[in-house]
Amino acid sequence: MAISQLGHTGLWVFDLARMRDFYERVIGLTVTDEDAELGIVFLSSHPETEHHEFVLQTGRTAVPGAKLQHQVSWRVEELEDLIRYHHLFAAEGVEVQQEVTHGNAFGIYFFDPEGNRNEVYLRLERDVRQPFRKTIDLGQSPEAIHAEAERLLAEAGPAYLPVQ
Repeated sequence: MAISQLGHTGLWVFDLARMRDFYERVIGLTVTDEDAELGIVFLSSHPETEHHEFVLQTGRTAVPGAKLQHQVSWRVEELEDLIRYHHLFAAEGVEVQQEVTHGNAFGIYFFDPEGNRNEVYLRLERDVRQPFRKTIDLGQSPEAIHAEAERLLAEAGPAYLPVQ
């Protein structure tokens, strides 16, 4: 017996309409199902193959301002997608905590309207010892982003590269 993958995750929310708008319009998820009476919305990044990967439901009881303890991470396929999120978040006034290279990924850590931390990230085909987290400017060209990431990794030294 073994887990094959993460199926979905969910958040209790205060303002379902506001959170639905954020995850649908800004993040780009598709609403696949909802029940207004129960105050629940199901969302997916691949609705043709996965009914839902994310659920929002009213009933949050945390004190206002309390943040999700760690994060929800959303994977993108191209660096250009991450660059588009960089510009979209600025245009939408989304609070960005940090833009980073992990050596094996580029990411943007940000907060949703209720203060839950999220990340959009691009996985890179590279094995880099973790934790490795250095600030990087994703408002640059793809070539400049890659060059800056290489510089940061080189400055960190060989301890972060895999043993061959």
